Amino acid sequence: MKDGFVVADRFVFQEETHLTVLKTSLFFANDGFTVYDCKGDLVLRVDTYGPEARDSGEIVLMDANGRCLLTVRRKMPSLHHRWEGFTGERIDGHQKPIFSLRRSSMIGRSTMSVEVFRDPEPCEEYQIEGNFAQRCCTILNAERELVAEIQRKVDASTQVVLGKDAFSLCVKPGFDGAFAMGLVLVLDQINCDDYVTQVVQEEPVTDDSVTQGVQVEPVTDDPVTQGVPEEPVTDD
Repeated sequence: MKDGFVVADRFVFQEETHLTVLKTSLFFANDGFTVYDCKGDLVLRVDTYGPEARDSGEIVLMDANGRCLLTVRRKMPSLHHRWEGFTGERIDGHQKPIFSLRRSSMIGRSTMSVEVFRDPEPCEEYQIEGNFAQRCCTILNAERELVAEIQRKVDASTQVVLGKDAFSLCVKPGFDGAFAMGLVLVLDQINCDDYVTQVVQEEPVTDDSVTQGVQVEPVTDDPVTQGVPEEPVTDD
């Protein structure tokens, strides 16, 4: 596998590395992440809390010491969930993105395309396939080689599959783990948007919400005499 895009050299591992990713809050899709290496040491983190931060459409990936490595930002407007990544902390609107991620199509929801901009070299391309909601994704380079993989986390002592808020990020030799985690942040955001859209679509809609649950009484030809017994008619 040829050398790929690098955010930070110290996160390019010489052998296959399994990082453990934990969501630090369960209330919102991107309320923070902590990433640990195989020794249990903190290596990456995302300190983003609350709906205000989520709605801003910008997330910063930091190392264990709080140094900004990568900023991912939603590109507006966009029909295909396009996100852009920037080196370090994005300061102004004139900074050029270093990569762009978007859905390949509105129908093929399980495939994402990533373009890395390396002037003056040609763009570097990656594909993300799978289902992030189920924590089952593969990241492939242009030669269809596996460079990183998202998997469900299995407890080593009990062999029990953990919940989806704890998962494994497997990084192949020569691929940047910080870049891989930046892609995870975008996938988490897109997964949140999909969940919100699904909930809205499943809301039942009635033609007349005012009369919902109100019993309608039958209508007679003469509403004035309704309920009045008729008197018998005699010949006289």
